[in-house]
Amino acid sequence: MKNDIEYDVQLNSQERLTLQIPETVFQPTGTTTTLIEAVKNSISSPGSLLDIGCGSGVVGLTLSKEGMVAGPLHASDLSEDAIKCVQDNAKNLGLDLDARCGSLFDPWKDCLFDYIVDDVAGIAKKIAEVSPWYTFAPCDAGEDGAELIVQIIEQAKSHLKPGGQFFFPVITLSNVDRILDVARSQFENLDLCLHKQWPLPPEMSKHTDLLHEMKSKGFIQFEEKFGMILYSTDIYVAKID
Repeated sequence: MKNDIEYDVQLNSQERLTLQIPETVFQPTGTTTTLIEAVKNSISSPGSLLDIGCGSGVVGLTLSKEGMVAGPLHASDLSEDAIKCVQDNAKNLGLDLDARCGSLFDPWKDCLFDYIVDDVAGIAKKIAEVSPWYTFAPCDAGEDGAELIVQIIEQAKSHLKPGGQFFFPVITLSNVDRILDVARSQFENLDLCLHKQWPLPPEMSKHTDLLHEMKSKGFIQFEEKFGMILYSTDIYVAKID
């Protein structure tokens, strides 16, 4: 693959997992690594796992390499480039994979999983447009960044086995209150796994007027400390009995 970017993940065994990611596929961010860390700290035994909105497959492939996936890793994404990427990476790593192209849960009708891990785009559209994260990959999460994750939350329960767990990130550059209200309406058991705070990327520093406008509308949240704008990633796990 031309114009590939190499991305390394440190495994518990101290082995390094290296992925090849073309520039047309979403590149991992701090949210990606936080999601991996939260799931690794929460899963006590291997199970069937769906990596939804898989992108390069970094989340699911890492968890599979760590021995947390029973059977093939299931992965899906709307992007054909992403599916080709995760297939190539799984082959290079010698991992069993069932990868399907399609929107949200469409490729997985009637399928049930022990674990669902979501890394679908989740920041407000205008913020995504001025961020360094979506130069090539699209972000269609709506005006307040909650559109896709809300749809996934509303559908996730019907794809979980009894005792199943659903992991999802909530980024404060989206409508946090809307997302969590929907999550609480769908799941009785909802817990915060991990919280990370980040400085705003320097490329976005000239867009402070936009940030304050979006905050005033309730679409995003952020803090201002030490002359910096800080946003957060929270990883939640929803469980069913």
